Amino acid sequence: MKNDRKTTQKIALRGLLVAVAMVLSWIEAQIPAFFAVPGIKLGLTNLVVLAALYCLGERDAVLINVLRILLVGLTFGNMFSLLYSMAGGVLSGLTMILMKRFGRFDITAVSVAGGIMHNVGQILVAMIVLETGSLLYYLPVLWISGIAAGLLIGLLSKEVVRRIPPLR
Repeated sequence: MKNDRKTTQKIALRGLLVAVAMVLSWIEAQIPAFFAVPGIKLGLTNLVVLAALYCLGERDAVLINVLRILLVGLTFGNMFSLLYSMAGGVLSGLTMILMKRFGRFDITAVSVAGGIMHNVGQILVAMIVLETGSLLYYLPVLWISGIAAGLLIGLLSKEVVRRIPPLR
């Protein structure tokens, strides 16, 4: 009986995290570009991926991240936005998993690395799509934004994870 309850809780939390990630994606899309540099975002959905990683585990974090990217891309985006999001999300997610496994980094550092690598993934896809290496000059600006957003999201994630019991 106890296993059934835990399984039900995990399924409910997975569904809730996917739904929250979709809402956060929509909210982030509504925020006007208040930065002078195009492409900079807060990365609000990274909060959900971090919560999944720390509360449910690696497999669930990957599943929720990919599912969120697909659903948001098909609902609000186009094939290019889906491609950019998938590249950034997968690279970011894998980096965060590896850093968490290493065990020497807190959730804020894991978040910062995820924010930076998300930008790297998107720049790599843009370089392929646009067939130019000149976009590498844009990386330092995106790294700074990735660090700032990663710090903010990491601090928020720390509080969220503290409030959600681990369900592994």
